[in-house]
Amino acid sequence: MDRAVFLDRDGVINVNASEGQYITRWEEFEFHPDAADAIARLNRAHFSVVVVTNQRGVARGLMTVDALEEIHRHMVGRLAASNARIDAIYYCPHEADASCACRKPAPGMLLQAATDCGIDLHNSWMVGDSDSDILAGKNAGCRTVRILRSDATPEVLSDLTSHSLNEAVAAIIEMGAI
Repeated sequence: MDRAVFLDRDGVINVNASEGQYITRWEEFEFHPDAADAIARLNRAHFSVVVVTNQRGVARGLMTVDALEEIHRHMVGRLAASNARIDAIYYCPHEADASCACRKPAPGMLLQAATDCGIDLHNSWMVGDSDSDILAGKNAGCRTVRILRSDATPEVLSDLTSHSLNEAVAAIIEMGAI
């Protein structure tokens, strides 16, 4: 079984939209400067890289599934041009109050990826910037890294914290070598 690093999208790979706003078109998507390099480093360290993202803008009618998947196609293409590979993308298109198994903090997306891709969850990591990301990782049996944001006070403790995806990846790779 493979080990993986699960990445939240908004706030980890790309810059978050303003509070209460959603990224609904590719033109609104802005990569964090270190995203491609960090993902390429995970690839070279033989981690599968899986994006798991809540996208309630679909449920709110702000974008279609086709528009969301177009954003993801562009994201994957741009990363590939920088030698960074995303192995799979899972998204929850449901509203926050939906009782689905996929919306983080539920572990459904991670569990589905583990089944689909042969991932060993106990030797994998969830990297996110919110309590729901960290809880999803813990609920799936992964170790967790929180990307610290200045505007949020964490209520759920992660295994590690970092200030950037690059810093998180360095720690994950170092721990994987032990």
